Amino acid sequence: MAKINDYYQKKQLMEKLAAEINQLEQDQALKSELAFENSIRELMAEYDKSPKHVLQILAAIDPSIAGAKAESGTGTRAKRPLKTYKNPHTGEEVQTRGGNHKVLNEWRQKHGKEAVQSWQQD
Repeated sequence: MAKINDYYQKKQLMEKLAAEINQLEQDQALKSELAFENSIRELMAEYDKSPKHVLQILAAIDPSIAGAKAESGTGTRAKRPLKTYKNPHTGEEVQTRGGNHKVLNEWRQKHGKEAVQSWQQD
């Protein structure tokens, strides 16, 4: 019996959603927005541009748009500088952009944080 109840609940939900979609399709504001979207998509296809390109162009026109990107595929944050540490006891070198490096942490435990920091090369 549980399956038949589930079936009827889902059928009612589908009918309710179909009615809501039907009502939305009659809305002039939605029709206008869909027409605008279709025009934009056709224009992008005509000029072979992606939404990312369009956002870049719009951000150049209005900088306030730059903060409201839909896609953030390219990171705009600059990379941290590469730091090199050389252990004077072993001669071993470690290059890292972050401070949470496995070997550095081992050195810090063994020799102390300040000592390891002094091993940083310029």
